[in-house]
Amino acid sequence: MTIRLFIILLLAPFGAFAQMDSVPVADNFHPSLNPPAIHAIEAAEVITVDGILNEAIWQQAPVISNFFRMEPRQGGKYLYKTFVQVVYDKRNLYFGVFCKDSLGTKGLRAQDLRRDFTFSNNDAFEIQLDPQNLKRYCVSFQTTPYGNQSDLQAFDDTNRDSQWDALWKVRTARTDSGWYAEFAIPFKSLRYDRDAADAAWWGITLARLARRDYELTAFPAIPQSFSPFRMTYAAQLKGLKLPPPSANIRLQPYTLYQYNTARDADNIKSKNAEFKPGGEIKWAINPRAVLDLTFNTDFAQADVDVAVNNLTRFNVLFPERRQFFLENSGVYAGADVTNIKPFFSRTIGLSNEQFNAETVPIDAGIRYTDRTRERTIAGLYVHQRATGYQSAVNFGLARYLKNYGTQNNVGLMLTHRLDESDVSKGFQQRNNSTVTVDGLIRPKNDITIQYLASAARNNSNDSIGLAGSFYAGYFPNKWYFYYWTDIVSEKYLPGMGYVFADNTIRQSTGGYYIWRPKGKLGKHIRRFDPGVFATTFNDYKGLGFQQAELYFFPVYIILQSGGFIQYAYYLNWQNINFPFYQLSIPLEQRRYYYTRHQVDYNTDQSRKLSLASRFTWGNYYNGRMEALTLTGRVAPLPHVAITCTYQHNNFRSLGINHQGLRTDLITASLRLAYNPRIQASVFYQYNSFDKRGRWNVRGSWEFAPLSFLYLVFNETSFQDSPIKNQSVISKLTYLKQF
Repeated sequence: MTIRLFIILLLAPFGAFAQMDSVPVADNFHPSLNPPAIHAIEAAEVITVDGILNEAIWQQAPVISNFFRMEPRQGGKYLYKTFVQVVYDKRNLYFGVFCKDSLGTKGLRAQDLRRDFTFSNNDAFEIQLDPQNLKRYCVSFQTTPYGNQSDLQAFDDTNRDSQWDALWKVRTARTDSGWYAEFAIPFKSLRYDRDAADAAWWGITLARLARRDYELTAFPAIPQSFSPFRMTYAAQLKGLKLPPPSANIRLQPYTLYQYNTARDADNIKSKNAEFKPGGEIKWAINPRAVLDLTFNTDFAQADVDVAVNNLTRFNVLFPERRQFFLENSGVYAGADVTNIKPFFSRTIGLSNEQFNAETVPIDAGIRYTDRTRERTIAGLYVHQRATGYQSAVNFGLARYLKNYGTQNNVGLMLTHRLDESDVSKGFQQRNNSTVTVDGLIRPKNDITIQYLASAARNNSNDSIGLAGSFYAGYFPNKWYFYYWTDIVSEKYLPGMGYVFADNTIRQSTGGYYIWRPKGKLGKHIRRFDPGVFATTFNDYKGLGFQQAELYFFPVYIILQSGGFIQYAYYLNWQNINFPFYQLSIPLEQRRYYYTRHQVDYNTDQSRKLSLASRFTWGNYYNGRMEALTLTGRVAPLPHVAITCTYQHNNFRSLGINHQGLRTDLITASLRLAYNPRIQASVFYQYNSFDKRGRWNVRGSWEFAPLSFLYLVFNETSFQDSPIKNQSVISKLTYLKQF
């Protein structure tokens, strides 16, 4: 290791040094007209991916070391040096990385060993590749000093598919002077066109976060207002002799055994067992087009949803957690629109509204994605099996997205849902269709405009509804301003989508100032962002007033350690003109005005012991309410992490009868890891409002890349009730890539 480090330090001055020395340190500068280059060299010897970098080729490859500081201050000198080399052979693209750290292992931060970790809370290094030189799309490969793997797709630096999984490998080694990472990314895991005129180089960005001082450095230079996923700033990866793109067929069959027990309110027990085979097939037809097939689809290993007590008049959006639907989801209209999604994949595999807690088997599905620099074409079809309480359902989607200019696009999407008829069970055929036009406009790097307009037709009542969203944001280095509106008519019902409410016009605007103090104060405070947001809600029909909120945050401090302090206060106006309950408390139908206060304090979340807290208090409709959320995390080493969250609501003198009510929501989790490939987790949650407790215990062994053995135990029970449902699941998946 000592000889290796000496060679890196010796060669560093002779590596790529086309970095922009004249970069304005306080502005959102433009991409370089002559981007710097990274030169890869070919290896004749076999490279063993072990994090040691002891092959002779690593002593010959050029070294990239002139990174650019993005955080905590843009530009200038930085503390943590990083050295990167790139080599390749006929199968893989290799990255050798040394992240220098004077404290060595003692100074490294890693929360745990989970896959798809949170980059901002760990020491980490990441590679972004744009093999087709689209300049608006990339795949990212990330690791920590302990060898965690994280990978994602990013579109236009605004939408990210963090659950996308590729077949690749990384190993790391920790020393007294820093840590090494050795990546092996198979060419067959990447999409590129060997015959394209610009295939002589790929777009690439690199970034390293030294979490102890929250120092983020990148190559090449990228303004701190953006992220390393902003591929218009990418460097050029040159020197590759690309193998012909392979057939790239990926098979991932699975077998599953599930044993269920249930006890109902009459204390009657039932048992059943199920054996189920299934799997997925991925075929890269060419460098641009990918076909995915799934049959007898199962998501037993997906994370469970965390229960919430909804205190608003609006619907709650639970995120998608299933791998098949997450990959390439960023290409669909509304993918990164929070409140209106004409297509939301969680409508697939779940029963209709009156049974929305039940899962429904998926027989088969097919997805096609074809992406070039000029356009994207995508399609989806899924068949959902019939059950005793609803008929079989067919889901179909077609998508076309046209890119124009540097960072602009416009798209069209059609969805169609067909609920089949079943006369014997009394199910009538139902149809639901949507058509959506959407787009992104980025006239400057720091201005983003997004729009969406959608119409839905439901044949059950022959109605047509409309919805739309518009966002404009201006994000220079020291300010942020935005305007955002969502419009949903009373008849807009996307059968394959999600809306936060119907018959509602939501408008929001505001901004904040970004102050990055220097000197002694700058040693403690990274950012101070005071500002105000104003939001109103009105009826779509008649523009009747629903509610409004002014959110003032005069104290919004991000500490250099990564800690956070906020004091905010809210002015609320509510018009309750419909039957409305706060949990079990009925409210009088009238207008309300009240003020609430909020204090947040989070310690450094990357430390072995961390705390996140929020306390709100003040008037609440015609009464008062205090709410406390406390989250504590203990991770004495990355192999063990314990997290506990306590949420308490105290309603006083609220509603028609001036009632009091206290609710507690307790969540606890334990994660154990032998290494990043062998892990176990325990999750428990109890909600005092409905007296429901939930257990999820899961063990996983990644015995080969993206091949897993899972053991899962689930239980749901209710206090003071005999109702209890349990399941034990074993699932084996194996991935083979050709």
